[in-house]
Amino acid sequence: MSDTTPLRLGTRASPLALAQAELTVTALTAAHPGIAVTLVPMTATGDRIQDRALAEVGGKALWTRELDAALGEGRIDFAVHSLKDVETLRPAAFRLAALLPRADVRDRLVVRPDWAATSIAELPGGARVGTSSPRRAAQLKSRRPDLVTPLLRGNVQTRLARVADGTVDATLLAAAGLDRLGMGDVGQSLSIAEILPAASQGAIGIECRADDAATGALLAAIDHGPTRAAVMAERALLAALGGDCRSPVAAHARPYQGQLHLSAAIYASDGSWFTVGSIVVTSASAPSELAAQLLEDAPDAVRALFSGG
Repeated sequence: MSDTTPLRLGTRASPLALAQAELTVTALTAAHPGIAVTLVPMTATGDRIQDRALAEVGGKALWTRELDAALGEGRIDFAVHSLKDVETLRPAAFRLAALLPRADVRDRLVVRPDWAATSIAELPGGARVGTSSPRRAAQLKSRRPDLVTPLLRGNVQTRLARVADGTVDATLLAAAGLDRLGMGDVGQSLSIAEILPAASQGAIGIECRADDAATGALLAAIDHGPTRAAVMAERALLAALGGDCRSPVAAHARPYQGQLHLSAAIYASDGSWFTVGSIVVTSASAPSELAAQLLEDAPDAVRALFSGG
């Protein structure tokens, strides 16, 4: 590739994905003045299928299939992802070359216009909280067994529209996504004590081909070390649990007093059982140790949701 040939950045075509791609371009051009980058948007299978849960039709690979094919075939040079939507185990042909600084990891509660609820506790009895996330549904039901959690798929704008038109009474959305879309005033942020986030939530990951040393070197300049440390600990926990898109699991790693603290929880799908644990990450084995602790006393029905069990 010559110095004048633009790098081709693959991205999903949704508004949020494009916003994240632009953040990536901004970071790259700041690190490498004069670099040229062309966006290559594509519609993911997961964006086309809106009426079924991901677990029924192929899991998280539905978000990455088209980008993976384009990257592997050399039609793009690198790809940008919402890392929480990316499979824990990735093809060896690709490498996670950079993570941008992590955004707000919290979820936001968005309720219908005629409601004033600002917390899960304040939702009216029997409220319909639309979600496609087993993690969110299980945490909601663990706190409020009366809540109904109908399937709600679609991009941020679609899900907000379903709340506005009364299809559902409320939903939970990632604060990071709302902020990146300029919707920082939408919804009420919930503390991580109320709703523990998904592994990698708020993180933008950038992949290139493992054998593309030149692109990898360019991307290394925008890799954020603290975000990488936290996210890789969370993803190592998922790998040890054997969690997938049907597994109700939450995880959050954060630096505290010079150490990385990893907290996680696993749930029964209906929220009737859960366990929470934490560990200081002092070695590469720490996430696996925490996963084993979480699974140790889990009932068979919960262990069945995790292949590591």
